[in-house]
Amino acid sequence: MSILIDRESRVVVQGITGRDGSFHTRGMLEYGTRVVAGVTPGKGGQKFDDVPVFDTVGEAVEETKADVSIILVPPRFATDALYEAIESGVALVVCITEGVPALDMVGVYAAAHMNGVRLIGPNCPGLISPGKAKVGILPGSIHKPGNVGVISRSGTLTYEIVANLTAKGIGQSTCIGIGGDPIVGSSYLDLLPLFQADPETAGIVLIGEIGGTDEEEAAEMILSEIDKPVVSFIAGRTAPPGKRMGHAGAIISGGKGTAEDKIAALGKANVPVADIPSQIGDLMEKALGVNSE
Repeated sequence: MSILIDRESRVVVQGITGRDGSFHTRGMLEYGTRVVAGVTPGKGGQKFDDVPVFDTVGEAVEETKADVSIILVPPRFATDALYEAIESGVALVVCITEGVPALDMVGVYAAAHMNGVRLIGPNCPGLISPGKAKVGILPGSIHKPGNVGVISRSGTLTYEIVANLTAKGIGQSTCIGIGGDPIVGSSYLDLLPLFQADPETAGIVLIGEIGGTDEEEAAEMILSEIDKPVVSFIAGRTAPPGKRMGHAGAIISGGKGTAEDKIAALGKANVPVADIPSQIGDLMEKALGVNSE
C-alpha cells in the first residue's frame, strides 16, 4: 500500500512548458504517473507530449478531474501558483519550487488548512510510491516497492539513504521529502500518523537535520502514538552554531536545534540514530527483525 499517491492519482503540472516543468513531467510520465493536465497561462489549448495544457488550474481540474497538483514554476510565480492550486479543488499540492518567502508561506499554510488541502513543500523533491506513481523530482530508478516509509527534510540525502535501503533489499511504501524551509505545508507530525495507519508500512525512516524543533516534536509523537519501528539519521552534527547550512531552516539559534538535542530526543523515544547514512539499512533490518524484501 502507500500514502497520499498511488496508481489512480491524477496529476496536473503547473509550469509544464517551462524548462524544469517539461523535464520533470517527462520523468513522471516515464515512471507511469498519470499526468492528465498541464497549466501555463496563455498556452491553453496546446499539448505537451499528448498532455493537454490549460490556462488555469481550475479549468484543468474541471476538465480532467485531476486531484494532485505539482508546482514547477519560477520562485516569483510560486506564491500565486500555490493559492491557485489550493483553491482549485485538488486534494494534494506538491510545491517543488524553492525560494518562496517565509512570510508568504504563513498565508499559504493557513489557506491550505482552511481548504482541507494537503500541502507538501515548498523547496522539496516531492514524493514517490515506488511502482505506482511519483510526483516530484526523485529518481525513480533507486526506489523499490516495499513496506518502509521514508520522511525527510533533505532531498539529496533522501536519495542516498533510499539507495542504501534498496541495495539491501528493503523496499519502500512511500518516500516523502517535506522540504527544508522554516515553514512547510506538512511536517513529521502530519505524516507519521499516515504511515502508522497504513497496514502495509512496517517501519519508518525519519531523516532530519539541524535547525528548529521538528525532530524533537516527532520524537514525542513516536513515543506516545507510533508503535511501528522508526530509525533515523540527523544531518549537520559538525555545523557551527549560528551558521546556516544549506537549507533555510537548517540553522542553530538560541541554543536550540542542535544535532545533539535531536539525537537525545529520539533516543528517549527508542529511535536508533545512525552515525552515517549508510547505516540506515542495517538499523532498519534490525528494527524489523527480518529482511523486508
